[in-house]
Parts: sequence; structure tokens; C-alpha cells
Amino acid sequence: MTCTRCERDKPVMTYWPIGPVCQSCYTAIVRSPAECARCHEPHPLIARDASGAGLCGPCAGHDVDYTCRQCGRSGNPYGHGRCAHCVLADKVNDLLAGPDGTIPAQLQPLADGLTSTHAPFKAIQWVHEHPNAQLLAAFVTEGRPISHDLLDELPPGAALQHLRQMMVQTGVLPERHEDLERVPAWLEHHLVNKPVEHANLVRPFLHWHLLRRARSRAGKRTFPTTVGRDLRRRILVALDLLAWISAQKTTLEELRQDDLDRWLDEENTQRRNRVRYFLGWTADRGLSRRLTVPSIPRQEPADLLDDDERWRLVQRCLTDETLPIEVRAAGALIILFALQAQRIRHLTADQLTEKGDDTYLTAGRHPILLPPRLGALLRGLVSRPPTPLMIPHGPNTPRWLFPGRVPGQPIDGHSLTNLLNRHGISARPARNGALAALAADLPAAILADLLGLHVNTAVRWVTYARRDWADYLVLRAADQKENAKKQGNSARPE
Repeated sequence: MTCTRCERDKPVMTYWPIGPVCQSCYTAIVRSPAECARCHEPHPLIARDASGAGLCGPCAGHDVDYTCRQCGRSGNPYGHGRCAHCVLADKVNDLLAGPDGTIPAQLQPLADGLTSTHAPFKAIQWVHEHPNAQLLAAFVTEGRPISHDLLDELPPGAALQHLRQMMVQTGVLPERHEDLERVPAWLEHHLVNKPVEHANLVRPFLHWHLLRRARSRAGKRTFPTTVGRDLRRRILVALDLLAWISAQKTTLEELRQDDLDRWLDEENTQRRNRVRYFLGWTADRGLSRRLTVPSIPRQEPADLLDDDERWRLVQRCLTDETLPIEVRAAGALIILFALQAQRIRHLTADQLTEKGDDTYLTAGRHPILLPPRLGALLRGLVSRPPTPLMIPHGPNTPRWLFPGRVPGQPIDGHSLTNLLNRHGISARPARNGALAALAADLPAAILADLLGLHVNTAVRWVTYARRDWADYLVLRAADQKENAKKQGNSARPE
């Protein structure tokens, strides 16, 4: 029959006063209690009054009541007269309770976070099926206090990262710069089958050199960046070189410039040029000769979006209401102000300010006046309800404009880029086109302050844009001169 709610022909799950309802609509209604127009209490609204306002079953004179017999809350029925919240509380207690039947004090905040979730069915499924839940149960059984070091002993992965963030958000574990601090654990798992002599070289290179400098820089940066991936790449290329040296039956101390050049030429990519960090470190410590690795040449910007396409995409982002609001907002910020996806994902509500009818965004040192429609989009991101996560964001979590699925974290940079790509917005060409357009009009110092760019990056873009503009003027003058010459010849009498 035709479902009353979604108006699609589907099998009927139940008949309510509002009419026949399919299974998906039944689930949506009973799991989303709302205020009844008559009793003003939160209940699944299964009926309507004469004005069309929603009513609960008892107020509509219907004998269906979704009130939990244990806690008295309405909605989210699970079975045997109990709601999912009560069932979840029992299952969390069974999962985290020790031999004495009580939950350890360290894990009580995690238990509170799980039981207070707005997505109890998802949490019940996690407790039932997820390997991380069984891992927690094993820690409790063994009586091992949970720490970052304990989790670092496990194979790294997205699931472990999600578990770690759950415990950070609930206060079980302290906050740390996760992008950097999980690199040592990754290295130890990566070195399992590597020669001991290689591991003994790479470990101090990471801990004494790469991580020390990265931690120092991370403490000074206003806008976080993903540096862990770059550190892993430098480690991997160092291990590649050491493996090649072993295959050549030689040693790092005996490595000569012609050997290094031969290794670099074997792979026609710029990946191996990153070995200069490792070889510079070994040379400073007398572990190798002072060798020269060609620096990666700076390339001219490529894949610039032309102005016509940019303005078409801007118009689409600002006016097309069929696009998700996060796609419209992020796309407009890239196309108009050349913000990186990494910068956009870390934007918070505190960076938005309103003065009268104007909205400003502080992406660099100074606030930027936003077009009215873009300002409305960003205000819409601030006012929309939070995403129902299994563990809610902690009290100290920034109000991300683009929240992610991991508790306390914004949307992943790759996820944001892929989301834009799926809706026809290529982030890099759009940003390059926007930077070229802005650099043609603004001095480097102002460009750097407004967008939060390094001044050297701003200077390069301004130089590139002005050079192209100068070339355009030269070609334009030549064309005008040629046209004038043709017109002069045509005006002469025969």
C-alpha cells in the first residue's frame, strides 16, 4: 500500500491513525520522539489533530503506547516493553564490569558516554559485534589499566583510532596530538620484518629528529595540518634506500654519490627525493658521506579553473538547494577565497562573527567579509543539530562547522575532498583558479594575512599571477598594433 509518511508503495509495517506506514517510516517515527501537540510530552507521533499537528497514541485515543516499562521514557522500543536505552545500559554494564560486577572507575566515564548516546541502537550493535568492544572486555578481565601506550601495542587502524577517540572524549585518556603521536606505534608495527640494523637507524631518525621538530612546529601553528603522513613517507623512503644498499652488498658508510644517483634514477618520481632528510641526518652524525640529493623543483600551478567555470560553480554553490549544505559552504569557500580543504575542515563556530547584517570569517589574521548568501550558509552550519554519534562530542570539543564521524574530530580531509568531487567540485583546480584571481588583485602581504598563507607562498602566487598578466598585456598590445595596421591598410584608397 502507499505509505502515509513517504508516499511510496511498500509493504505495510503497521496501521496507525495517520494511516498505513512502511517499516522504514515506522522505525524513523518510533526512534524520533517529538512533542505531542496535546500533552506536550515527547512521544512517537502516530496521529494528527484537525490542524495537522502531531499527536501521540494515548492523546489520539489509540491503545498503542511506546512508553518504557523500566524508565518511563517514550520511544525507541527494543522489546519486552523496554526501550533501547535501558537495554543498552545493561549491555554496557555486562561489557565493562569486572569480576566483582562493578565497572572500574577509569571506565565509568566511557560507560556514561555510551549509555547517554542519542543513537542507542547503534551502540547496542557496537557492543554486540565490534571487535573493539571485545577488546575492552579483555582489558577489564585482565585488570589492565588502559593507556595510550597500551593501545599503541595494537595494530594501527581506523577502528583502533575511533576507540581511542571515544576514550579521549569521555576523559578516560588524556588528549594528545594524535596525528604525530601514533607515528611511533605505526613504525614499530612496520619494522616487524625489517633487518635489525635498519630498525636501529630509523628509530632514532624518527624520535630524535623528525618527531622533535614536528612537535615543536605543531605547538606554534594556529591551524593544524596533517603532518603524520609526511613523516611516514620520509621513514618509508629511508627504509627503501637501506634495503637497496643491502641488496648492493654495500653499507651506508660506503655509499657514494654515483650510487645514490643510480638509486634515484631507478624510479622516475619525486618520492625518493625525500631521502635528503635521512641522509642529511646521517651525515651530521658521521654515519654516511655528505651526499647531494636534488631538491624537488617548484612547479608552475596547473589545473587552474577558468573564470567562467569558477563563477558557474559559485552560483551553483550559493543557489542550488539540492546540494548538501556542507558541500555548498565548503565549495564556495574554496572557489571564492582559495581556502584549503585542510583549513576548511578545522573551521569552528568561533571564527564566525556577525556585525549587523554582515557576517565575517577569520581564516587568517583578519576577518573576511562574506557575501550574504555564503554567510547564511555558514550560519546554517552552526545552527544545524549535531550529528547523532555513538559517543557525543566532549564539553571541550570545538564547535566544528564540518564535524566528522569520529568523536571530537572534524571531517577527515580526504572525506571532504571526495564529498566535493562527488558533487562536481574539484578542490585543487578550484583553489588554484581562486588563488590566481586573488593574487592578480592583492599584494602578497594582504593575501597572506587574509587567507592565512605563508608569505613566501603568497609572493610566489602574486609573482605568477602578475607575470601572466604582464604576458597578457604584451600580447594584447601586439594584437592591437596588428589590428591598427590592418585597419590602416584597408583605409588606403586603391
